[in-house]
Amino acid sequence: MDDLNDLYQDIILSHNKRPKNEGILEPCDCQAEGYNPLCGDRITVYVRQNESLLEKVQFLGEGCAISRASASMMTSQVVGLDQEAAEAKIAEVVALLLQEEEPEVDLAVHGDLAALLGVRKFPARIKCATLAWHALGAALRGEGKHEA
Repeated sequence: MDDLNDLYQDIILSHNKRPKNEGILEPCDCQAEGYNPLCGDRITVYVRQNESLLEKVQFLGEGCAISRASASMMTSQVVGLDQEAAEAKIAEVVALLLQEEEPEVDLAVHGDLAALLGVRKFPARIKCATLAWHALGAALRGEGKHEA
């Protein structure tokens, strides 16, 4: 189990140091900022759509390794999905992090997202892991801001 925890920690640190899809996306169709006043994490999510599909998703943010890593993972997970599927993915990830029972995770399905499950041991950090996902949902709904 320690080897698995080390792997998960390495995945989070890797996404934090070399995040995927980081930067302002111009032009974009929608964007929203997520802010967690308890720890100061701030993530802005940018979305460009091609018809109903999320063609490109990027983020810009300051915060802890967990919030940045989660944002990086999120951008890769939702590109190519339509809005309904993206909202379902947001709900799935948030549920995995919030449910009381230990979730069943399939590495073939969830990939790097499985690394975020270690955050469940630290309830105060769950908001860090879900911030970018909530910001994406706010962007897709045209709300512009989400506060954790």
